[in-house]
Amino acid sequence: MESEANLHEIKKPIMVLGTSSGSGKSLTVTAICRILKNLGEEPIPFKGQNMSNNAWVDWEGGEMAYSQALQAFACGINPSAEMNPILLKPQGNSTSEVIHLGKSKGITTAKNYYKDWFIPGWEVIKKSLSSIYESSPNCRLIIEGAGSPVEMNLIHRDLTNLRVAKYLNANCILVTDIERGGVFAQIIGTLELMKPEEKKLIKGIIINRFRGDLSLFEEGKKWIESKTKIPIIGIIPWLTDSFPPEDSLDLIEKKSRFSNPEIKVGIVKLPSMSNFSDFDPLENEESIFIEWIKETQNLKKYSFVILPGSKQTIKDQLFLEKSGLSQDIREYSNNKGNIIGICGGLQMLGTFLEDPYFKEGSKTYSGNKIKGIGLLPLKTTFIEKKLTRQISSESLWPCHSKINGFEIHNGKTELDKTQNLKKIKPIFKDLDLGWYTENKEGGTIVGTYIHGIFENDNWRDQYINLIRKNKNLPIFNKKSISFKNKRESIIDNLANEFDKHLNITSLLN
Repeated sequence: MESEANLHEIKKPIMVLGTSSGSGKSLTVTAICRILKNLGEEPIPFKGQNMSNNAWVDWEGGEMAYSQALQAFACGINPSAEMNPILLKPQGNSTSEVIHLGKSKGITTAKNYYKDWFIPGWEVIKKSLSSIYESSPNCRLIIEGAGSPVEMNLIHRDLTNLRVAKYLNANCILVTDIERGGVFAQIIGTLELMKPEEKKLIKGIIINRFRGDLSLFEEGKKWIESKTKIPIIGIIPWLTDSFPPEDSLDLIEKKSRFSNPEIKVGIVKLPSMSNFSDFDPLENEESIFIEWIKETQNLKKYSFVILPGSKQTIKDQLFLEKSGLSQDIREYSNNKGNIIGICGGLQMLGTFLEDPYFKEGSKTYSGNKIKGIGLLPLKTTFIEKKLTRQISSESLWPCHSKINGFEIHNGKTELDKTQNLKKIKPIFKDLDLGWYTENKEGGTIVGTYIHGIFENDNWRDQYINLIRKNKNLPIFNKKSISFKNKRESIIDNLANEFDKHLNITSLLN
């Protein structure tokens, strides 16, 4: 892989760079992956370094960013941590957990990252590329950049943009978001800051999220092509299909798309929230409207409330207590409310959280043991080793059904024997994957370690029917469309829209 000869033998990789974060790189890669799969190619997604708490676990138990997993699904292949060899999981105070090839390697500050992790990071990127080409010599890599490739104060330590592009001599596309405004300055400024040998790699420009009549941009297109000598290979219209955002901050802007929902779901917007892709199956249910809970309020308007996963569970539990949301959740439960906690959310619903190794944000207060919300008689101790694995089990409640998903967590949760344990029951045949209990008024309090629980169609249908029955709504007897089929349909629609407006064939030779 190190030799020039080997690099010239591989199919020319395509790399998607952006003029900024949020320009649409991730969706563009997803669309190109499916377009090339449909053309009979063997596309494989790759992002050298991603920063995200929205993670996936591959079949070897390796962590990777969910966006690369989604791109692998678009290619029709199983996700692998090699597709995202470096994952940085932010945990506040300018620190991140460093994941190399799916395994946790330590904690770094932003200040020390370049000094401590740049050289091993570049080695792990090259190792992953070698491994991918060794196992799939006929593949075409579709590579996603990160942020902007010309952050001049950071460019010497940039592992995932132009360094990868030059190493692979990739055909690069520059994507810009016209919705943000300033599209001419974004394009010209980005190209002007590149070195001549870097600029030569840019073979096409994509204008993303264009609203209105495409013909109205014809003059702008000519000006950009004349100024840059680079063709605009696509003007992509505004697309409405629901895709998971890369950044949890984008969730605030995410609005439910359905106008007459029967069920309103409140999801607590934790400061260190993780794995928000858990809720994609609910986003695509026409009877459901999702709102994000960011401050103390009366929760009785919600049919059920979700406590999501957290990268810093103790820190987020302290936020719930300080903000008054813990008390809101307890009062909601006492008023026959339905609550479901996933991973960190499960841990917070218990009685105690203990962090002897300072894994989950307990350095921010004195002592390493705090009270949970106290709605489930469970206590959690955060251990040194993180558990990451795919799950295949069977549910006992609210129905008997096969269950798939994955776990990512430090904590070990067990029944708190100082509490009344008569009402708490396991949800799954694997007894440590989740529990539920009923409150006094007939609502349910549910906690599970399984990320992706709502992707299990039968389980999701039965849980929603439980909520519908609780609200005196008619039960859905017909099975809903499989979420995985729906996801495939969304990817197909995305690829079809891109294919209409994108000339990708010029980059394949």
